[in-house]
Amino acid sequence: MNYDIYSHFPVLAVMLYFVGAFIVTLIGKRRTARNIVAGAVMLISLALLLALVGPVMLDGEIITYWMGDWEPAAGYAIGIAIEVDALSLFFGLLAAIAVALAGFYSFKYITQDDANGPFFTLFLMLSGGVMGILLSGDLFNIYVMLEVMTFAAVGLTAFRTWNPNAREAAFKYLVVGSIGSSCILLGIALVYAQCHTLNLAQISAILPGNLNPTTILAFALLFAGFGCKSFMFPFQPIAADAHGAAPSSVSVLISGVFTKTGVYGIIRVSYFLFRTMGLTSIQTMVVFIGCLSMFVCVTMALNQHDFKRLLAFHSISQIGYILTALGLCTGIGIAGGLYHAINHTLFKGLLFLVAGSVLYGTGTTYLEKLGGLARKMPQTAALFMIGALSISGIPPFNGFASKWMIYQATFEKAAETGSIGYALVTVVCVVTSVLTLASFVKVGQSVFFGQLPLEYENVRETPLSMRIPMWIMAALCVITGLFPEQMIQYVIGPASAAVLNVPAYIDSAMGAGYAALTMADYSYLAEPVISFIGFWDPVSWLVLFAIVMCAITLASLMGKRSRGAVTLADDERHAVFFGGEAAEYSHVAGADLFWGFKHNLRGYLGFMSRAHSGVTNDYVIWGVCALAVITAYCFIFI
Repeated sequence: MNYDIYSHFPVLAVMLYFVGAFIVTLIGKRRTARNIVAGAVMLISLALLLALVGPVMLDGEIITYWMGDWEPAAGYAIGIAIEVDALSLFFGLLAAIAVALAGFYSFKYITQDDANGPFFTLFLMLSGGVMGILLSGDLFNIYVMLEVMTFAAVGLTAFRTWNPNAREAAFKYLVVGSIGSSCILLGIALVYAQCHTLNLAQISAILPGNLNPTTILAFALLFAGFGCKSFMFPFQPIAADAHGAAPSSVSVLISGVFTKTGVYGIIRVSYFLFRTMGLTSIQTMVVFIGCLSMFVCVTMALNQHDFKRLLAFHSISQIGYILTALGLCTGIGIAGGLYHAINHTLFKGLLFLVAGSVLYGTGTTYLEKLGGLARKMPQTAALFMIGALSISGIPPFNGFASKWMIYQATFEKAAETGSIGYALVTVVCVVTSVLTLASFVKVGQSVFFGQLPLEYENVRETPLSMRIPMWIMAALCVITGLFPEQMIQYVIGPASAAVLNVPAYIDSAMGAGYAALTMADYSYLAEPVISFIGFWDPVSWLVLFAIVMCAITLASLMGKRSRGAVTLADDERHAVFFGGEAAEYSHVAGADLFWGFKHNLRGYLGFMSRAHSGVTNDYVIWGVCALAVITAYCFIFI
């Protein structure tokens, strides 16, 4: 079949966002015309990418488009390439779906803001930057698009300029984000000095097997830079500030799209450009960072009092699952990580839109000020339940399917390597899921159930134009959970195979046979075998139940200590708390359902709260230290 007709679709999908941003700027405050243009741009870009599913996902074609028809000459790639394989299309579709749903939600949502004219200019610029990163086959072009995306995200974070917290969050985002951008730019410069090309395919052919101190430093810089963009530990504090200040529809993009560019960059750097993921030391590093991101952020979420900040920490916790799975470098691990990337975009996007609806209706997302909204916003409450059950990994929603694959992948890695460390990774994954569920029990009790405050007696359900995108996301959470085999066969499988099919990616850009002539043989670049225990098998449920119960028991025993007997006065002998039980240790306040749990972990949570100081300099130090540790580790173990 001739695929020439499709070769223009990727570049059109990118350019449409930027052209749309220019047009909506010219339109200005004419809201209807602006919405029509923005909506058309988002739908057409999504349709162009959907048209590529057949040739790329199903037929295995890799589409390469050379800007200005500057094809490789004399074996060297000089021009800028747009190259789309199943992996880049996978992430591109995620981004396009999230952009479209968040954009249509925004039409009504941002009408509460006085100055909403520039919103869609920045929104479409951010979307175009993301798409340019995911579809580009040129390393420097990825950096340019990364900067476009970052500055648009900073502008959207500070969009509500009347709020000093928004300006502060944007400043932190800009300063800490510049660490990642600087690392990526310097890493690209070092790669170019070694390879004399910026084309991803050609670099992938000539760089691996030629590792030296310069290229090791380049790998460390690129890994840390893209890790910063994914908000992995220890870059997570700026995510909480950004999500808390930005409009909720923007939080959908930052959480479900912006962070995926970081994950995508890590995959391209580790599996493609340097092919270091075959090294046990790099697998260990990625899994360790993933586990830290998972556990630290879920415990920080338990300690939050703002709906959106809580969701922000959960977002990075779920990115930890993805990094952990990808770090295993096994077929089921890669598939589980990519599956969870889909699910994270869907359930996290849904939850942020729910938080936006609560803010739209009440004017606040502070948990202690809310309650009983299920009576006034029943559809929003139902949507919250779907999102909460999905992120917590409760069947039959999508989070269960991907998390189950990750549990199995870590368990199989432990059996394969004989390492107790990977067995502990399985425990961390399950405990994190338990704590996630506990956190959303708290949110549900604080926001949608309990007593309705008098000031919210007149609250009504959000407009239909805001509910439709949420219901679409909720439906996708159910569909992708009910049909995991089909998801793996038609979506996850092709993307997972593309992660390891480096020779095909190289030959598509540089010509047939180029990979065989230049690239070293790496045994782990074989077709991934994705075999898993059935999600609905009764044994799976029994094992999951046993693990969850063990995790709950372990959490209950943590911090358990003897407080000694309490002597009761005569007037206390018929009190509710008796037998030596101190009343102050039995609080179940309406505003904090897990007061006792946090009391037992008060030392750890107090330390983490002090560490998340809100001081920009502290976060910069965290980032610089992380870069230093990653660089030292790479020099020692690569």
